[in-house]
Amino acid sequence: MKYALVALVLVLAFFIWRHKRRQRLREREQHHAEQAQAAARKQQEQALAAPVQMVQCHHCGLHLPLSDATPGALGHYCDHEHRQRAEG
Repeated sequence: MKYALVALVLVLAFFIWRHKRRQRLREREQHHAEQAQAAARKQQEQALAAPVQMVQCHHCGLHLPLSDATPGALGHYCDHEHRQRAEG
């Protein structure tokens, strides 16, 4: 009878330990998911918050961001080929 009681206590302790461990893992996964969502939300807000200046290609008329444009003597171009064609 004494060994059955010790075995029962050990089994009960094992199940309690396993339950707590699973609960901590779920909380950790939920925390990581919340952090990922917050980071994605912050990145999206930053992308929407900063407007980008647009320019028009002097050769073909394509509108593109200033950071992607190729500067030239007569204006901005969408690539080096259009700059060479327009400026000779």
